[in-house]
Amino acid sequence: MQDVFHIGGKELTSRLFLGTGKYSTNQMIPKIMEASGSQVVTLAMRRVDTDFAEENILNHIPANCVIMPNTSGARNAREAIRIARLARAAGCGDWVKIEVISDNRYLLPDNYETIKATEVLAADGFQVFPYMSPDLMVAKELAKVGAAAVMPLGAPIGSNRGLKTKELVRILIEEIPLPIIVDAGIGRPSEAADAMEMGAAAVLVNTAVATAREPVIMARAFGLAVQAGRAAFLAGPGAARQYASASSPLTGFLRED
Repeated sequence: MQDVFHIGGKELTSRLFLGTGKYSTNQMIPKIMEASGSQVVTLAMRRVDTDFAEENILNHIPANCVIMPNTSGARNAREAIRIARLARAAGCGDWVKIEVISDNRYLLPDNYETIKATEVLAADGFQVFPYMSPDLMVAKELAKVGAAAVMPLGAPIGSNRGLKTKELVRILIEEIPLPIIVDAGIGRPSEAADAMEMGAAAVLVNTAVATAREPVIMARAFGLAVQAGRAAFLAGPGAARQYASASSPLTGFLRED
């Protein structure tokens, strides 16, 4: 049975979202998308250059992909709203990933400015995907103001440190009636599989692929890992036990006549 992901008015068969930053060349992006099977790509609007076709990232995104512009560079809700509206005017559609970051050291999102931007843009008809530090009360507010999903960080952006916020993300999965898409910090395919296995709806990866020795091969590995983790979640892993339990009977096999 095909596992179709319904989100933001779209039907997807892949639950791996990919970023487009840090690649050595934009020409690599189509190969990455094909190898991974991903159907959603996020990009920073400051990389859209309509004056130079070779540098315009939009010219390198496959036609069958959903474009999710992000508001990278926004320091408050007002700037994020402006970038989102510019993206829609540029023909990038109604999906937008909200990034509001005023912290220059750890690059942690400003949850409260993110809520403000989400409320305005959702009312404007956008499908809003807010990037946030995992916090249950903030996630509930994002759901209340109209977010299409919630995107908690796994670790600081670009760090490749893995799913350091795992228990907090698990709480959001259990409590928030929206798709939870783990974003930022995932550095290995096994970590993406872990996020999916515990019930995340999708994961977004960029640095782990872009900085790999072989990015195209790593993209494929992430695509397979996301599929495996999702399949494991749907299958329902068996309960953990404190003590050993033999898989075959220990008695009745060897008997004296």
